Amino acid sequence: MNIGSRSSRRTACTALALVLPLAALAACGGGSGTNTSAEKGSGTGTITVWAHQGQQSEAGAVQNAVKTFNSSQKKVKVKLTLIPDNDYTKTITTTDASKLPDVMEFDGPTMASFVYNQKLAAIDDYVSAKTLANATDAIKAEGEIDGKHYGLGMYDSGLGIYGNKKLLDAAGVKYPTGVSDAWTADEFTAAVKKLAAKDSDGKSLDLQEGGGFANEWGTYGFGPIVWSAGGSLLKNGKAEGALDSPAAASALKTFQSWKTYVDPNTDSNAFTKGRVALSWVGHWMYPAYGKALGDDLVVLPLPDFGNGPKTGQGSWAWGIGAGTKNGKAAGAFLDSLMNDTNVTAMTTANGAPPGTKSVLAESDLYKQGGPLQLFADQLAKPCGDSDITKSCVAVTRPVTAGYPTVTAKFSQALSDIYGGADPKTALAKAARAIDQDYSDNDGYQLP
Repeated sequence: MNIGSRSSRRTACTALALVLPLAALAACGGGSGTNTSAEKGSGTGTITVWAHQGQQSEAGAVQNAVKTFNSSQKKVKVKLTLIPDNDYTKTITTTDASKLPDVMEFDGPTMASFVYNQKLAAIDDYVSAKTLANATDAIKAEGEIDGKHYGLGMYDSGLGIYGNKKLLDAAGVKYPTGVSDAWTADEFTAAVKKLAAKDSDGKSLDLQEGGGFANEWGTYGFGPIVWSAGGSLLKNGKAEGALDSPAAASALKTFQSWKTYVDPNTDSNAFTKGRVALSWVGHWMYPAYGKALGDDLVVLPLPDFGNGPKTGQGSWAWGIGAGTKNGKAAGAFLDSLMNDTNVTAMTTANGAPPGTKSVLAESDLYKQGGPLQLFADQLAKPCGDSDITKSCVAVTRPVTAGYPTVTAKFSQALSDIYGGADPKTALAKAARAIDQDYSDNDGYQLP
């Protein structure tokens, strides 16, 4: 998007953000013309904090963290504002940097856009070395740009395939025990077909397609197919030759072939009701799946398309507003947020993989021998967003101010492919659109 004057650009961007906040992010805001950085301040007084109001248990954990921090000392007082989840990113996008809070939560993939638009400051000078050292490598990879950290997450995320052991065994399907013996793409396809042959309606797989794929689920859930095939959504600032590689197109042709065996899952119960034996989704479905299947639930890695099995990672994170006058106080609050008590409370509330090494090691779900150890094993082998080798597993979505365009174009291509479009053609179209957008915006060079 290329809009002329700054005033008309802002008006158009505000309108666009109301409809399509993620896609509007990169092109909207102040641009990279001014160096904005947090001021250290006195480390005392009142600071403002914004957080998204997601599920009630998460909001409660944040509120308790603020209450505990405020009562634990008298130097800094936190004033918390919860903003509804659906309005949150739009609110940051349309608010001038000078009016943003001292500390704010943000969805991980939006970070680079907010840095580009001078809405986030580097946190390295304000949080303690201990806090940074205790963050998992995957969390640090998501929050880092050019050696500086702009965000830290209390929790992470991960993908896997949940399996119904009873149905797998009944069909005589052997399945992986961990990342090291992940199914190949051909083995996974064979398992899907074998299970479907034993199923009354011929549907054996859930891909969470209820909301479609032309959205962030499309990118997060199935970008790993491209990475596992040796491709990339973006490489050195270009999509052409990475996103539309022959290997990526071939892998998504395989993805397309699964559609006939996929339960549309319009009631969200395909797996819990036993209609399918396999569900391709993230850690967040464990509570429902574990309750429904008990000991019959197995957790498997995504299939290997040649470059090793891959998973998405990254979730909500915390950062410091670039316009703050009290970075020292903001950092003190972030240190408190990231302590063991608060991270444990948050990850107990939402079931996500802890974002700190100390809490992850003690987590009943994710520790060695825990039911979700697979997710921790995957996150222990982070790729970052660019060095996607065969030996690493957890890939960060591209850390770039152009990410909104990358995800919009890739997820639309994925949706088209699932609907029957030629993978090579759809990916080439997406790559051209992404590269044109980068060209129009001078490569989204960060300040």
